Amino acid sequence: MSSGSPGWFARLRTSLGRTREAISSRLDALLLAPPDDAFFAGLEEVLIASDVGAGLSAEIVERLRRDPGARTAEAVRAALGTILRDLLGAPGSLSLDPAPAVVLVLGVNGSGKTTTIGKLAFRMRQEGRRVMMAAADTFRAAAIEQLELWGERAGAPVIRHQAGADPAAVVFDAAQAAQAREADVLIVDTAGRLHTKVNLMEELKKMDRVLARALPGSPIERLLVLDAGTGQNGLAQARRFHEAVGLTGVVLAKLDGTAKGGIAVAVTRDLGVPIAFVGIGEGLDDLVPFDPAAFVAALLTA
Repeated sequence: MSSGSPGWFARLRTSLGRTREAISSRLDALLLAPPDDAFFAGLEEVLIASDVGAGLSAEIVERLRRDPGARTAEAVRAALGTILRDLLGAPGSLSLDPAPAVVLVLGVNGSGKTTTIGKLAFRMRQEGRRVMMAAADTFRAAAIEQLELWGERAGAPVIRHQAGADPAAVVFDAAQAAQAREADVLIVDTAGRLHTKVNLMEELKKMDRVLARALPGSPIERLLVLDAGTGQNGLAQARRFHEAVGLTGVVLAKLDGTAKGGIAVAVTRDLGVPIAFVGIGEGLDDLVPFDPAAFVAALLTA
């Protein structure tokens, strides 16, 4: 999947404005003097404040301390960028062949999950794929209605049952419909399940098993949508989802509304799961594939 429309880097940079202000501007202030103990202590505080995490922040600073070339402002900024790109690793990519592929989208209420589904469906439709959706968040009637609205905007039909229906039954019917209508991709909305609710996690595993049986041989992507502003709490959520179903990727939503974009580094390092997309605004086309190099450049460029 392509990175998006021309100018997407400028939009990414704008969306990272608050995080960049928290990191780059304070880094500039610290670098008014040659790097010393006070500088490295200050840098560690900056990284922690942006939600990189205490342990990882200390590790990054120690790597900079040991770098004999990081002794000027420009060298420190370049070395920091190299370290961050290394920690972020390779971007995630969706496996969508053979059809119909499944993208199971997970996330707690308020994370931006359903909005992300609409944007993802729009991207895939723009690329010429036939997309269907499954409204498997049956606990809230409003969630079904919201998904149908996004389906209309993105041009993707929605398979739904009544509110309160068995989510596994919804995904089974959706899988059958995806085969019958020769869809390329089936995107499944799931309940905004709290990571502390064991029964809801068990239900999620059941849905995953139903899809695997109904569509043997089809790839199943398991994307977790995280609100970038939730920081370390979001990381705890991600661990629970990963333990339950084995995440294949993360979508970092609402990146434009937080000063704590450092959570991207923490997530990839802690889980070993790549970030596939980032949400950089409210528009249909404001979901872009994650590019670690572009992310770091947008973060550290004044």
